[in-house]
Amino acid sequence: MQNDNPNRDRPVAGGTAVLPAPRRWRLDERLSRVGLGSPLAQDTALAVIVALLGAVMVWVLVSLLGPSEGLSLTAGDVTALLVTSTVQSLFLCFRRSRPVLCLVLVAVAQVVLVALLPVGFGFRGFAAFVAAYTVGALLPFRPALQAVVAVVLLEVVAGVAVSLLVSSPPPGSGTVSDAIGGVGILPLLLINFVITAVLSYVAAALVGSYVATRRTYVELVHVRATEAIREQEARADAAIRAERSRMARELHDIAAHHLSGMVVQAGAVERLIDRDPQAAKDATAWIRAQGRETLANLRSVVGVLREPTATGSIESAPVPGVDGVDELIETARSLGSGVELTREGDPFPLAPIADVTLYRVLQEALSNARQHAPGQPVRVRLAWGAASVTLEVENSPAANAQSNNPQANNPSTDARSGLGLVGMRERAHILGARLDAGPSPHGWRVELEVPAERADSAGRAERAEKESS
Repeated sequence: MQNDNPNRDRPVAGGTAVLPAPRRWRLDERLSRVGLGSPLAQDTALAVIVALLGAVMVWVLVSLLGPSEGLSLTAGDVTALLVTSTVQSLFLCFRRSRPVLCLVLVAVAQVVLVALLPVGFGFRGFAAFVAAYTVGALLPFRPALQAVVAVVLLEVVAGVAVSLLVSSPPPGSGTVSDAIGGVGILPLLLINFVITAVLSYVAAALVGSYVATRRTYVELVHVRATEAIREQEARADAAIRAERSRMARELHDIAAHHLSGMVVQAGAVERLIDRDPQAAKDATAWIRAQGRETLANLRSVVGVLREPTATGSIESAPVPGVDGVDELIETARSLGSGVELTREGDPFPLAPIADVTLYRVLQEALSNARQHAPGQPVRVRLAWGAASVTLEVENSPAANAQSNNPQANNPSTDARSGLGLVGMRERAHILGARLDAGPSPHGWRVELEVPAERADSAGRAERAEKESS
């Protein structure tokens, strides 16, 4: 059968998972390989097969059952039976394009077969079952039932009339009534035709309706399973991308801050090693300490990639926050930057993500200032308000630059140098904060405004969300 479902055997999420196709779709593919890809070609092949089976049934009726039951047919009668049975089967060629018309024509041909045989000899090929099955499978239940009932009534009425008026009596009896043993012929004919018609048409239509319902269910399950796999892999890919972005931000912030300071001190060591060996030793010791701190911070990032320990936890360093602002400022001052820190308002504990974001943005801003405007004064303002916490970092431009933007100061700088600003914006976006970074009248300015979500309220909101889920 033809299948137009676009989800058949479709790979999901980059081709990493494929559901097996239902059997009907696999049968369609096999028929297509032998040149029976269209519904008309498939139905024609089925009609030919049913016609051959009908011819075999006619031969069995005439050659085997006929002599034992006293049935004697002329060559013309046998030919008429074969032609009518074949035509009835060939009506199945358009069983899917015009199912109701096919069913009606099959029923009409069945009435002709009744007229060709004596009363008491029934012949019913497979075409009636196939046509009724197709109506039940293709049409909704109510229209299919109406069509089948109408055909049953047609065959019963026409069959009874043909039997009384046209069909010949059985061999050895004078009339049809004599063959029935004196019992009224009409009730017996009605019962016979009603039973055979109901079994032929109604039962086959119900089977077709059941198969169609089952097929629809299987296809729906297949489509939903495919969509579920695709959504699951999409969520997994999104989670991986988000984690990679987070790791990239953390690695960049740690490396940019600490390594830029180490580069500055290494330059100082190079200048002082001959003039002031003691100062060079002190700078070297600072570089060593800074290297240890860098390694400790890297462990906090790399720790999430490790396997859990025997206790079920992952070893990692503490996550930095606003409490580390003073240490950042002192580090920047020790590297030669004149940093002025101003605090406004009453500090309060922040939610962890807001705490880390403020720290990392300040860290990146100081690192950019040290790298692109070395030695220039930097003004830092940390303001605690009722609705938000604001961090403002502004530095004077270097002698040969207008800002500490990596790409603005040095057009030849690799595009990767701007990853710090990208990380700032990503952090602000995740938090729902406002970030402004760009030139100012005094040089370069970074301003981050974080919603004032306190740690205690954030914890209550998180617990409430878990309880509701």
